[in-house]
Amino acid sequence: MSIKQKLFKQCLEFVNNRANTIEDIISSNQRALQTETKSSAGDKHETGRAMLQLEMEKASQQLSGVYKMKAVLSKINPNKKSEIVHLGSIVETNFENYFLSISAGELNAENKTFYAISVSSPIGRLLLGKTINKKIIFNGKEMIIKKIK
Repeated sequence: MSIKQKLFKQCLEFVNNRANTIEDIISSNQRALQTETKSSAGDKHETGRAMLQLEMEKASQQLSGVYKMKAVLSKINPNKKSEIVHLGSIVETNFENYFLSISAGELNAENKTFYAISVSSPIGRLLLGKTINKKIIFNGKEMIIKKIK
């Protein structure tokens, strides 16, 4: 398995774990809504239901974000190679290593640390379209692109 395939797999696991967590929250809240019974303190009951519905709405929005991440990942071919930075590229610089995919944070593969970043993030936008030996300045640091995979 190539390093890109390993990073891609970690991103898929990140998205699937996140989706499972959010779906668990939604079902738990749905069960709580169904079991909530009207008490003599009617206002307290209504407040509880409203809070649960707000939590479910928030979780639904988060789930929508997860589906968008899945859509981005579906556009990545982990076997594609290019000398120009694009969605799915691994970029090694003199400071950090990046995997242009989704915002999934720090990943590790083959004893190296990579940051899974979105192409719409500030650093992602700077890297897109660049080639080896190009310089970019991010957060006051001059970075040089050493490798693109």
